[in-house]
Amino acid sequence: MTDSKFQAIHRQSLLSQRAALLAQIEAQRGGVRSRADVAQEHFDRPEDSPAQVASARDLEFAINEHETAELDQIDQALKRLDQGVYGICVDCGMEVAPERLQALPQAARCMPCQEKAEHHPSIPHV
Repeated sequence: MTDSKFQAIHRQSLLSQRAALLAQIEAQRGGVRSRADVAQEHFDRPEDSPAQVASARDLEFAINEHETAELDQIDQALKRLDQGVYGICVDCGMEVAPERLQALPQAARCMPCQEKAEHHPSIPHV
């Protein structure tokens, strides 16, 4: 497969993932609304106990953090495509296995570097 075809396939996959994630976020919020607006509406119910509110708020924040991180990973992969470095490990500079990119198009690291990053919390996750 040529590099341009390889990149076009992965760009389309990343753009599709991004669009699906944004649609999911919009559906969860009931339209184009900020998380803050949704949270205010959700947590402003007097019948809920403080513990229920705290638990629900923590869950909302965790979901938001996950979605934000996922969008950032996709955007960073698209940026690497634009820069011509997509498929190159951001840590060691070696090629990321095509099978890894097929399974996870936003992957920024080869498997050995990813495993190292996961076992060493001081290494930032990208």
